[in-house]
Parts: sequence; C-alpha cells; structure tokens
Amino acid sequence: MATKQPKRSPSRRRSLNVKKGDRVRVIAGKDKGAEGKVIAVQTERDRVVVEGINRVKRHTRTPQRGGTAGGGIVTQEAAIHVSNVVLLVEVDGELVPTRVGHRRDEVTKTRPDGSTYTAHRGVRIAKRTGKEI
Repeated sequence: MATKQPKRSPSRRRSLNVKKGDRVRVIAGKDKGAEGKVIAVQTERDRVVVEGINRVKRHTRTPQRGGTAGGGIVTQEAAIHVSNVVLLVEVDGELVPTRVGHRRDEVTKTRPDGSTYTAHRGVRIAKRTGKEI
C-alpha cells in the first residue's frame, strides 16, 4: 500500500513547470504515451490532474439531507506525479516534448496617472525552441 506523502511546508513551497491548461504527455505509468490537458495543479503534493488520464472509480454516498444528486459510482481523473509528465509545445503543427526554462523580460508598464516605468516579468520558455510558452 502506498504511503501518503507529507505536505510540503509553506516556506518550502515551489512552483512546478507545468501550469493549468498546458498540454502534456504521460511518460511513465499505466497511461504512458497518452496526451491531455492539465486540469489542476497540486503544488503542495507535486501532482497534476490531466484530462482523460488516470481515471479511477469513486463510490459516492447519497447525501442524507436535501441533495438531489444521488450516490453511485463516478469515474473521474486522479492526480499523477509531475515527474511522470512532460510538457508539449507546438512546432510546425505537431506537438513535441520539451523541458522548461525561465527568463526575465523587461517590460514597460503604465501607471494610472499616465507615467510609464520599466519592470521585469518572468516568463517560461521552451528549451527545445527557445520561444515563450
């Protein structure tokens, strides 16, 4: 039986390279080779939920009070570890796997009073193409 991973303390929380809405391919596990869109990211557990991947059956109970939704067996996506997926980017009309890099771009911003100033914005870049994701 798998043991539950301890939650990461808030001070050690880090962002993952995969964000909600990204296209990913599963590289390990029972759904290896399947592709889908990231539905949710669980940064504290280093896990992602991918559309159509790792589908499990959940047995739900009928609510005791009120609720019109009955109980039954519901099939839904379960989370998988972020190390088991790779980000996909589009190159010449096809999706190719890539690693993620980070870059700080200088941008010009405008204040409400109309004056402008320069600031930095962090962006993710695809290591394979060098372009912004």
